[in-house]
Amino acid sequence: MTLVAGIDSSTQSCKVVICDAETGETVRTGSAPHPQGTEVDPAAWWAALGDAAAAAGGLDDVAAISVGAQQHGMICLDTAGNVVRDALLWNDTRSSAAAAALVEELGGAAEWARRIGVVPVAAITATKLRWVADNEPKNSDATAAVCLPHDWLTWRLSGSTDVADIRTDRSDASGTGYFAASDDEYQHDLLELATRGRRPLVPPVLGPFDAAGRTTTGAVLGPGAGDNAAAALGLGVGPGDCVVSLGTSGVVSAVGDAAAHDAEGLVAGFADATGRQLPLVCTLNGAPVLAAVAAMLGVDFDEFDRLALSAPAGAQGLTLIPYFDGERSPNLPDAAGAMHGVTTRNLVPANVARAAVEGLLASIAYCIERIAQQGVHVGRVIMVGGGARSEAVRRVASAVLGMPVHVPTPAEYVALGAARQAAWTLSRRAAPPAWSAGKTDELLPYTADPTPVVLDQYRAAQPLTLGQRAPAS
Repeated sequence: MTLVAGIDSSTQSCKVVICDAETGETVRTGSAPHPQGTEVDPAAWWAALGDAAAAAGGLDDVAAISVGAQQHGMICLDTAGNVVRDALLWNDTRSSAAAAALVEELGGAAEWARRIGVVPVAAITATKLRWVADNEPKNSDATAAVCLPHDWLTWRLSGSTDVADIRTDRSDASGTGYFAASDDEYQHDLLELATRGRRPLVPPVLGPFDAAGRTTTGAVLGPGAGDNAAAALGLGVGPGDCVVSLGTSGVVSAVGDAAAHDAEGLVAGFADATGRQLPLVCTLNGAPVLAAVAAMLGVDFDEFDRLALSAPAGAQGLTLIPYFDGERSPNLPDAAGAMHGVTTRNLVPANVARAAVEGLLASIAYCIERIAQQGVHVGRVIMVGGGARSEAVRRVASAVLGMPVHVPTPAEYVALGAARQAAWTLSRRAAPPAWSAGKTDELLPYTADPTPVVLDQYRAAQPLTLGQRAPAS
């Protein structure tokens, strides 16, 4: 049996899965936690990878390894390959003002969308480079190379200390703010704009199954991927598939051949791990919307589901706009959640629960519509994350979204996607191996008759929320 390893180095932890290269069967696994915070010494990730690999029985017997990791994190290295400062992660918001400045300096959001398909926000690498240039100029001067978490871990696995040996892939490069997924090229003038005229080395971009080198034990290193692209590969999705992840936030991405150029910046023009595009929309409000309403009703999740499913579609006119923590898609950072259409007849627990489920799903429908407007066909939804555990969400989703909804068995899909990429790199075949793990087409989908009344109510109520402001903290 030939073994391959997939690594998921996320914000919270490092997970390692070791699989049969031919079948994808998981042979053994291990994990280790990461430190909390939005600014982390990358050495902690390397230590966690070692602990997770040891818990998985080691990597000495694997033939290939790939790393999937959190996107956007900025790692600055000097000429000797030493880390210049702690990495700034995607969720570090100190670069918000830098993002706004970069948008203005290039001539507005539409110009960024035209050039690279991504409009700067605090999450992306370019804005963090600008923050360092403005606030830590000595660190900016010392930065000889910039890379991302999966690039750095892959490089460390190779044993090299030469920054010229660092490699990346399209999926992660497309989230930097200076790489265009539409033509697979760095925009070096945008890098210089971010760094105030400096031009640090950026890694060459590998193809979907190009090798990034070998480990010190001889294992082939795959190109790696950003976490969303690795998860899509682990789930086995293809053109026409839309992945909806309902975690703390909502993440909606779809595989297609059309590159996104959304002038409003809501749809990020990311790339996938197979050579296609992966336009992505993020919301600020995901599964916690359900938890908050369940807590308000004083019920557990099972009772919440029962209540929601006992109410009719449209909740007798009750509509919940789930912008509890502001919203990113649409861009309403100061908005608050709101309930519309309240009457003495419809304000009952079942309708409130139903309105919460429908409101959350309607916000996802909004994201899918924005992706479709970029020329990407969406034919079915694959739903993962904590919110997908809700029976009410699973059963109502198809009716609201108007298409079949698949809910795969919970698994470490980022790590599985990385392992599948490792097997692909090892085989050098034209397509990734047809593993059974994550084959969503083998699962019976949730289907239901469309309920257009839900989206009609949501679209009517959504503009009213523009006047709802979150209270000052």
